Amino acid sequence: MPGRRLPTVDIHTLLLQLRSNPSDRAVSRLSGLDRRTVHNYRQWAQEQSLLQGPVLSIEELQARREQTFADPLPPQNASTVEPFREIVVKLRRENVPMTTVLNRLKERGYKGSYASVYRFIQVLEPKTPDTCVRVETEPGQEAQIDFGEVGRLPEQEGKCQKVYAFVMTLSWSRHQYLEFVTDQRVETWLNLHVHAFAFFGAVPTRIVCDNLKAAIVKAAIDDPVANRAYAECAEHYGFRIAPCRPRTPEHKGKVERGIAYVQGSFWAGREWPDLPTVNAAARLWCLGEAGERLHGTTKERPLDRFEGTERQRLLPLPQTPYDMAVMKQAKLYRDNYLAFDDAYYSAPFRLVGQKLWVRGGMAQVRIYDREYQLVATHERANKPGERLTHPDHLPQHKLPGLLQTRESCTELARTVGQATLALVERLLEDPILERLPTAGRLVRLADKYSPERLEAACARALRFDDASYTTVKRILHEGLENAALPVPVTLVSPEAFAFARPVEEIFGKQVGGLTWN
Repeated sequence: MPGRRLPTVDIHTLLLQLRSNPSDRAVSRLSGLDRRTVHNYRQWAQEQSLLQGPVLSIEELQARREQTFADPLPPQNASTVEPFREIVVKLRRENVPMTTVLNRLKERGYKGSYASVYRFIQVLEPKTPDTCVRVETEPGQEAQIDFGEVGRLPEQEGKCQKVYAFVMTLSWSRHQYLEFVTDQRVETWLNLHVHAFAFFGAVPTRIVCDNLKAAIVKAAIDDPVANRAYAECAEHYGFRIAPCRPRTPEHKGKVERGIAYVQGSFWAGREWPDLPTVNAAARLWCLGEAGERLHGTTKERPLDRFEGTERQRLLPLPQTPYDMAVMKQAKLYRDNYLAFDDAYYSAPFRLVGQKLWVRGGMAQVRIYDREYQLVATHERANKPGERLTHPDHLPQHKLPGLLQTRESCTELARTVGQATLALVERLLEDPILERLPTAGRLVRLADKYSPERLEAACARALRFDDASYTTVKRILHEGLENAALPVPVTLVSPEAFAFARPVEEIFGKQVGGLTWN
């Protein structure tokens, strides 16, 4: 038997050459084998009568080869670790690292190398090859998303901007949409979906994505929780969210190399001044180079597969436009406002201290309680710091003082009566003190005592020239507003009260030399 062992397929080819050419030198030249190897195989073939008669198939040749000889095992040298087998087995059962195993062996007199320990453990713990199963989908059934950093834009305002690439690939046709952004916020994530669906002109049935927070707020194998805003987007367009299992990016293998492909084929070696420029080029690249290339797996052009088959299998776009909304949780603080996108919105005071769900759409902001019941609706704020308030959300006993103005207080006093209006105007004319709170409390006495009684009390206070809140309240409390006014006193001169008889006559005193009895 020849010293060099060839695979059975190569032996079959060599036998055909030996049959047609008697020269070992010529066969050596044709096959690339050493002439001695060719000579040895010719001798073996002659012994087995393989150079005459019908040509054996590869299977028959393999059976003949196994019958005539067995491949000898290569000589085995005993490992230097063999005497320590029991110790190694015990340590590996305890998940001790290989380097630590080496140190423990050296403590017991081992003189060998780490490589010897490594080879010994590799034989001791043979690994089962990892296998995978390819999953193919029907046209229009699925799209996969990849989202990651690709580079930076030139400095603006002294800072370089990180750039992230969003790639949505249709699983069947491999046609893709590419867009670059500078953040990974929920609003950006939703906008990218809107742009991708508009680019395709349709919607896939299922979207496979990673567990980024913009999409999945709780990653789990069995019960993942989708971001509420993303769930609303899926409901509007009619697709289902299919997040990968945690730490298994290979489950979206059709797009997994998407970012690397974009970096190598589109981004690398080019300089982009800004996002609008790079995104305009990216759209042309998707329809050109990326869409027209011969795909390595499908062996077809993605754009041809998309236009020819997949476009018709996708879901149609909704009739109504998507009102992109962001869902966030925000705490309602003790001032009855919560903060959302740098603006402030009121909610019912009974919910103070709770975390509420806020849905921020393009035109409206809606607030929901923990059971997702709608509790407030506001128009979207026009600028940061704006405060939007519904009076019904505030405690009613604090509402009058909060909303009153000098004009509203005067107008309310006018509806009560002229005396009340006059007294309120005198309070508001104070040049030193701000009397608006006092005037407001005075007008609100009509709610407790009635407008008629308040008007009479103000008239009585003005009659005595005492325009104060305390006086009016005391009059009402004691019920004096309709009491009779006191008779006016007419002042006379002192002479009118002089006695007709002298005082000396009355008291019997001597006056002017005369004594009166």
